[in-house]
Amino acid sequence: MTTEKGTGPGGVAHVPVMVGEVAEWLRPRPGAFLVDATVGLGGHAAALVAAAPDIELLGLDRDPAALAIARQPLAGGHQAVILRQAHFADLPEILGDLGRNGADGVLLDLGVSSLQLDDASRGFSFQSEGPLDMRMDPTAPLTAAEVVNAWPERDLARLIADYGEEPGARRVARAIVRARPLATTAELARVVSGLGRGRPGLHPATRTFQAIRIAVNDELAGLERFLAEGWRSLRPGGRLAVLAYHSLEDRRVKDAFRRWAADCLCPPRTPRCVCGWSAKVRLLTRRPLRPAPIEVARNARARSARLRVVERLAGD
Repeated sequence: MTTEKGTGPGGVAHVPVMVGEVAEWLRPRPGAFLVDATVGLGGHAAALVAAAPDIELLGLDRDPAALAIARQPLAGGHQAVILRQAHFADLPEILGDLGRNGADGVLLDLGVSSLQLDDASRGFSFQSEGPLDMRMDPTAPLTAAEVVNAWPERDLARLIADYGEEPGARRVARAIVRARPLATTAELARVVSGLGRGRPGLHPATRTFQAIRIAVNDELAGLERFLAEGWRSLRPGGRLAVLAYHSLEDRRVKDAFRRWAADCLCPPRTPRCVCGWSAKVRLLTRRPLRPAPIEVARNARARSARLRVVERLAGD
């Protein structure tokens, strides 16, 4: 989950998560080519451009509403900015289309944005009344309404258990099926909250909404597609920074980074290396960086953020 600098619904100003740390690790400098592959409202991108006005920047996002807002401060005030509606997993192909052999820095800020959460009509939040939608790309075929009202109870329970890490997934799925049809986020939240589950400080519907959102947007599959060979999007010496907001994302990022940084991928008991693999990156953050307490106090949505960074090796 991320909050972005810019103007969202109602003219509310949003603040990008760990923006200082992102700029520090991506090292914007004159002439660099950087990619904000989840540009959102442009908060991180604007900070990178401000740190080194002579950089070139490519911004990607699945959400056309976010791009429309980001386009004004970015493209309007900085000519070397390209914004495209695209999934970050498609970054290698987009770089190829632009004739680029890689970037000096890439940022992935995973999860849902404040623009999406704060706009009730998008159906992401259990705190307001809205349609069961949850699509980051409004043209995508699958909606939350279909998941909630059409999926078999067994599939729904598995989804909530796997993607929401909800211990009471079976009870939640059973309650949803019995309450069908459900039309709004508020209705779904009431059904889940009525079970009386949830830990202190966490709304009972949080895990269920997370699971449905991940399924609707195919978030983990997209992340895995990028992490298969994401290091190829970097020039030698280029850095990739990833902000994750829950363990399902962060675990995949951690495992991919460790794989990229390994000198060999053979099974542990293999007498000698036969895989032909060599390290592609250097781990710059052995453990994830977390936001400072002062940032969490100012922006509660930053509390779960985890930042990991790698640097592509020369001559890998």
